[in-house]
Amino acid sequence: MRTLVLDVPDWPGHLAGQHVDVRLTAEDGYTAERSYSLASPPEDGRVVLGVERIEDGEVSPYLVDEALPGDRLEVRGPVGRYFVWESELGGPVLLVGGGSGIVPLAAILRHRLRSGSDAPVRLLASWRTPADVVYRGELDSVAAEEGIDVVHTFTRAAPPGWSGYARRIDEGMLREVAWPAASRPQVYVCGPTGLVEAAAAALVSLGHDPAQVRTERFG
Repeated sequence: MRTLVLDVPDWPGHLAGQHVDVRLTAEDGYTAERSYSLASPPEDGRVVLGVERIEDGEVSPYLVDEALPGDRLEVRGPVGRYFVWESELGGPVLLVGGGSGIVPLAAILRHRLRSGSDAPVRLLASWRTPADVVYRGELDSVAAEEGIDVVHTFTRAAPPGWSGYARRIDEGMLREVAWPAASRPQVYVCGPTGLVEAAAAALVSLGHDPAQVRTERFG
């Protein structure tokens, strides 16, 4: 994965959880377009993307391996109001994600910190191995902030001496990590389709209001 900072003239600003559409055009006129979540909080004012390289992708290999300062891209956005958290919504806030699904959740975490909100936030992040953890240093840092909890689970290989979760996100894990449904948390789930569907179904099974469970999936 790579972080890309784009200089977008007349950028109107955005909300935590929104995304942009990025279009590339080849010399022969062929175009390819993909959506990428904004990693930056509204307070930042910049267009910062987190891009994961997909081996057979049409856009991400260029953005990760070839893009250089000065290259021009077509950008449309910001897009989406459904997956947005604003500090005025309060909490508690439950963030559940895996892989590059961490990007919009990181934007929400950053907005929580930059806005001065005291809303309780809990992040449950799923990774294949310790080497796959995105924003590792930042997540370790924010976990020390009052009112913010960060919980990791590893599905293939855990760190040496790890005593935390070492399996895919399931109903039992969410029962232990999530706030009770009665507290009506704002829930945001983002990641691969399988993870998102399993987590959302488990949360509803635990009594969470489907209208409070916002999902965004890849693939």
